[in-house]
Amino acid sequence: MPMLTVKILGSGCLNCRYLEAETRLALDMMDPPIAYEIVKVTDFLDIASYGVLSVPALLMNEELLSAGRVPRREQIAQWARERASNLD
Repeated sequence: MPMLTVKILGSGCLNCRYLEAETRLALDMMDPPIAYEIVKVTDFLDIASYGVLSVPALLMNEELLSAGRVPRREQIAQWARERASNLD
């Protein structure tokens, strides 16, 4: 089964943890369900290698979707649906 790779970039601050929680909720509510893995990237040099200047940041399958804010749960779910449909 194809898997969606989600990366949360950030130092572990409150907003970074909030983005991770909202992303997990959005992905767990998907119908039909999708397989996913969440990778947390906390090293500053690794974060900078993505060209991100403001955290938290959200990537799905290496595509930067959000930086410097926590998007709405519905938006995260929409992004996931779009990317999951390309996995097949």
